[in-house]
Amino acid sequence: MEDGLTNEQIDKVLQLQDLTGIEDINVCRDVLIRHQWDLEVAFQEQMNIREGRPSMFAGSRDVRAPVVINDRFLQQVFSATMPGGRTARSVNGAPVPRTFTGILGYIINVVFQYCYSTISSILNLFIGGNEERIVTDPLGDVTTFIRSYSERYPQHPVFYQGTYAQALNDAKQELCFLLVYLHSDATKNLDVDSFCRQTLADSSVIEFINRNTLFWACDVSSPEGYRVSHSINARTYPVLVLIALRANRMVIMGRFEGDCTAEELVRRLQTVINANDVWLSQARVDRLERNFTQTLRRQQDEAYRQSLRADEEKERLRQMERERERAVEETLKREKEEAEKRKEEIAQLKLDLTERVPTEPPVDATNVISVVFKLPNGARIERRFLHTNSLEDVSNYLFCHPATPDEFEITTNFPKRTIYSKTNDNGTSVNGRKTLADVGLKHREVLFVNDLDA
Repeated sequence: MEDGLTNEQIDKVLQLQDLTGIEDINVCRDVLIRHQWDLEVAFQEQMNIREGRPSMFAGSRDVRAPVVINDRFLQQVFSATMPGGRTARSVNGAPVPRTFTGILGYIINVVFQYCYSTISSILNLFIGGNEERIVTDPLGDVTTFIRSYSERYPQHPVFYQGTYAQALNDAKQELCFLLVYLHSDATKNLDVDSFCRQTLADSSVIEFINRNTLFWACDVSSPEGYRVSHSINARTYPVLVLIALRANRMVIMGRFEGDCTAEELVRRLQTVINANDVWLSQARVDRLERNFTQTLRRQQDEAYRQSLRADEEKERLRQMERERERAVEETLKREKEEAEKRKEEIAQLKLDLTERVPTEPPVDATNVISVVFKLPNGARIERRFLHTNSLEDVSNYLFCHPATPDEFEITTNFPKRTIYSKTNDNGTSVNGRKTLADVGLKHREVLFVNDLDA
């Protein structure tokens, strides 16, 4: 039982067994598997079945009944004339003969009655001698019978309070035995009254039926009961048939005709159950294997989907990384192109401004200022200008010099002041039109060139 189950699932199986009293732990396991291991739902369903209410598998009143195989070669048949019968009467009511000749005649009579009944049923089927009554309210037929039966015979097993189709489907789904009882008018049949008043009211019978079967019953005078009586070929009353799953088909496994003692009914039911429980056990094993295979397949499918989602997520992240790298490369490429373009523009601008740089005056010229420029890289440049040269002329000279930065300002040291900035916020030069004399420069000066891009 523990194969393939987790500790939590094993605990739920044991809890369900404690709550319901189901002896076969494999049944508890199968019930939980069908309910996706929901302990509360599984327990409630078992209580519904015990109280005679249709389970969740037969919630629809229009559910179609599975085909029931009614083959006497597959059935164990018990009658009132067999040992344990309460009245030990024959089919026609005569005493069971004791001599060899009488026994032989009795057997021939029983066979004749059986053949006659079978042929009559076939003829009625094709000729239509007994027209079936239309069943308009099968559930109402069942509940009406249960109510009237309980008033007449208060002690009885728990009746299944659903239609015959619902009971068959529940028995098939639950892999349990379905015991069908068809009732006829007890005032016209003393065997029926004896069977209901003594046998079905016996505590041992009630306990056995409630523990081992679903118990469905109806009156043959109702359309639902009449239809079921035809489907199981009921000939004498009282009659019970035991139905269960065999080789994936619902089969009548036992037939109990006539009155018998409570002890004999339990013995007969136990005999049929013992002989056929192997089919239900095999069905449970097969269902468990199917459920296990389905569960394994679902787990594999889920693992595959998770793996697929993980691969898709990895691919998405890789795609995002590739796009990010491509964006960075494009940005760097664009910045590089812009820088190259700017260098080309600056180079061209320097060529254009070279023609505007004033010629250096001779040493002995008048009104000459000798200026020493200290560049940001530590280099020193010395150049002579006239007093009348503008600061723009000085800027053009420095801009065209290869050691000077592209964006710069010119400052004095003592006192600290900026006498020229190549550009301001508005893109125009500061003090560009002033002459060197206007800014207070005289014979020999030291000026500092500061890199504005540093």
